[in-house]
Amino acid sequence: MPVRRLSLDVDKVVDRPHLVTLAHAIEVVDGVDAVNITVNEIDIETVGTQVTVEGPDIDCDALFHAIERAGAVLHSIDEVVAGSRVIDVVPRMR
Repeated sequence: MPVRRLSLDVDKVVDRPHLVTLAHAIEVVDGVDAVNITVNEIDIETVGTQVTVEGPDIDCDALFHAIERAGAVLHSIDEVVAGSRVIDVVPRMR
């Protein structure tokens, strides 16, 4: 079953890697068509980011290794979208 979207919690130190460098390292992974990196937390030594990756069939192992090789750390996988199509989250009404 192809993985089409991943939402990842990724941390990096303040001065490296540069966000553009990290985005490029992710974008060249097999199956990746697009990457979005949003900074959501900054402290003295680290920057927390939310990374969203989309593509027709993402090579997850290669993606995780690319993040580490770039000098960042994968904290958690927060969303996985897999299958023949993408299902967008619909908020539940209570």
